[in-house]
Amino acid sequence: MAVDTSVSPRANSLKPSKTMVIADHATALKESGVPIIKLAAGEPDFDTPKVVFEAGINAIRKGYTRYTPNAGTLELRKAICHKLKEENGLSYNPDQILVSNGSKQSALQAVLAVCSPGDEVIVPAPYYVSYPEMARLADAKPVILRTSISDNFLPKPESLASILNEKSRLLIICSPSNPTGAVYPRELLEEIADVVRKHPRLLVMTDEIYEHIIFPPAKHMSFASLPGMWERTLTVNGFSKAFAMTGWRLGYLAGPTHFVAACGKIQSQATSGASSISQNAGLAALGMGFAGGETVSAMVKAFQERRDFLVKAFRELKGVKIAEPQGAFYLFLDVSAYYGAEVEGFGTIKHSESFCRFLLEKAQVALVPGDAFGDDNCIRISYAESLPTIKEAVERIKKALALIRPKIPF
Repeated sequence: MAVDTSVSPRANSLKPSKTMVIADHATALKESGVPIIKLAAGEPDFDTPKVVFEAGINAIRKGYTRYTPNAGTLELRKAICHKLKEENGLSYNPDQILVSNGSKQSALQAVLAVCSPGDEVIVPAPYYVSYPEMARLADAKPVILRTSISDNFLPKPESLASILNEKSRLLIICSPSNPTGAVYPRELLEEIADVVRKHPRLLVMTDEIYEHIIFPPAKHMSFASLPGMWERTLTVNGFSKAFAMTGWRLGYLAGPTHFVAACGKIQSQATSGASSISQNAGLAALGMGFAGGETVSAMVKAFQERRDFLVKAFRELKGVKIAEPQGAFYLFLDVSAYYGAEVEGFGTIKHSESFCRFLLEKAQVALVPGDAFGDDNCIRISYAESLPTIKEAVERIKKALALIRPKIPF
């Protein structure tokens, strides 16, 4: 008899992460000898700070290799509480912190803990690729809130208000944003808070993983610090981006006790606590000083230099629209003026995915199509690469676009 190879409807409803698919494909091409420049993955090119990896090595040598409490070690949770108080103006106790295997797990568990079947999760677009899928995993409905490049991809409070109803359960805010680099200013967050207050069921999950990668004069503000928002905000953060610790898999959630306890129950039946070694490393990271100290500051300066170069380079290209990112390490370009072009030896550029395939084939540069983030007019460039590599990528892209520019009436 044939084996039943079917999978569950829930698994079937999910889309694979396009950023991971493209990054893996680019890696495979590079390993096969193709000189691909990878500007697809959201991973800093810097090494983990020395004090952090030494703390991890010492943890192994000292035998800190056993299970930790499900919520994380008390020492790390106390350090996270101190960080949130000093840097974000947020007061929590250790029971209101849940340490997980990366901020993505923290975010997923938050969605699963607070959403019921039929609830609506409000997701401003462009969005991080996993947010709508997290809602679907909870049998909730992702409701996409559109933004415009002319508004720097920031949502309008009146647009948010217009889509809220009794089913609205969770609003997701990502600032600084992946994929756009947009930073929500204080004034906008206050206006959003005014809208949220009118809906008793509505909670807010804020993804603040890029908080330290921010360029002056922009400033980060935690939504939970606004009047009346602490009680309904789940703050997600972690160590991957600012401390270049992507492989250590360490993130955390902060929020009201009952919500964090619910997330903890999910984690206890899924993965249990995060790696004991990574937690020791995370403790060292939080000991590097306010906002990561000089080490993180130097990293941010390098990201800003790369951003400035890319913004100037692409502003010189006809047919490309740009919203200057204020944080993170992404550039989200509107390239829709090139859609419809016929390119000899390639075919028609129909959408963001075919535009990225064109650049992968003709320029050997790997980028991510905007449809993965809910905006098919755009593509995402990660500038988490060295400046010489980025400059080479831009030259390749310009040469590739020269193949189609004469055919496009800008």
